[in-house]
Amino acid sequence: QVRLVESGGGLVQPGGSLRLSCAASGNIFSPYVMGWHRQAPGKQRELVASITSGELINYADSVKGRFTISRDNAKNTMYLQMNTLKPEDTAVYYCKLSWTQWGMPFDYWGQGTQVTVSS
Repeated sequence: QVRLVESGGGLVQPGGSLRLSCAASGNIFSPYVMGWHRQAPGKQRELVASITSGELINYADSVKGRFTISRDNAKNTMYLQMNTLKPEDTAVYYCKLSWTQWGMPFDYWGQGTQVTVSS
């Protein structure tokens, strides 16, 4: 069974930084995509950034130049370094792991971690 555990959320002032972590465990099939998604109150969940097992990286336009996604394969951990945070970055951030096996999609989500940007 795959398990994803996020950490690193919290309260930060505008312009500040946070680093989120997502530790993955269990049997992970490759190739895969890992990503960070976020959901603000009253809004749909949206993709923030993703990284594939082949190191292809994608960012939402709203975070380009401010957020950096990375992965430590030895630790099975994905990170999201968030700089120059804005109040509109406030949301619950979720880690997601996806792959296709036997022609079927497999999606796993973490429990989420709250990020609040406020003065």
